Amino acid sequence: MSGKAVIMDHPLIQHKLSILRDVSTGTREFRELVNEIAMLMIYDATRDLPLQEKEVQTPCGVAHCREIAGRKLAFVPILRAGLGMVEGALALVPSARVGHIGLYRDEKTLQPVEYYCKLPKDIDKRDVFVLDPMLATGGSAIDAITQIKKRAPHSVKFLCIIAAPEGLEALKKAHPDVDIFAAGLDDHLNENGYIVPGLGDAGDRIFGTK
Repeated sequence: MSGKAVIMDHPLIQHKLSILRDVSTGTREFRELVNEIAMLMIYDATRDLPLQEKEVQTPCGVAHCREIAGRKLAFVPILRAGLGMVEGALALVPSARVGHIGLYRDEKTLQPVEYYCKLPKDIDKRDVFVLDPMLATGGSAIDAITQIKKRAPHSVKFLCIIAAPEGLEALKKAHPDVDIFAAGLDDHLNENGYIVPGLGDAGDRIFGTK
C-alpha cells in the first residue's frame, strides 16, 4: 500500500506557522505554537480512523452515534524536539500511549545515531504517529520508523511541522507505505543540513537552549 504526502494548508496552521518562523518569537510562545500546530495536524491525520455505531442515552431520548472502532493509538516523538508536539497530540487523544526514540545527528556525516528506544509493549496493536518538528535530511525519521517497524505496528504515520524536499523524498523512498503530514514544505537544505528558510533549530527554540 502506497503512502501519501500531505502538506496541510489549513488557515489556522499556516497562520501559526508564520509566527513560529519569526526569529523574534520567544521560547514560551514558540512552545505553545508547536503544541497548537501538532493538535491541528493530529485532527486531520486521524481523519481515516474507522468508526462504529453506538447508541447513547441522552436526557431526551436515544441518539444513534458513532465512536472510534477500538483502534489504539501511540505517539512516538523523536527526542528531543519531538517532545514539543506530544502535549498537543495528547490533548486530542488522551488515551494514546507514548513511546520515545532518541537520536542525534552526527555533525560530520549528518547521519542519525540512536541512543534510546522505548516503545509501548503492545505497539503491534497500535496505529503509530511519529512526531518530529523538522524533516531535514530525513535520516532521523527513516531510522526511527525502521526501529518501529521491527515491532510490527498496525500502521505508521509521520508528522512534521516543516519538511525539506530532500528529506521528504528520502523518507518516501525508504518507507513508501508511510503517510507523511507536514505543515510546510520549504525550499532546500543548506550546507549544514538545515532547512531554508525553516525556523532555526526547533529543539533549541522549544527548550530555550543554544
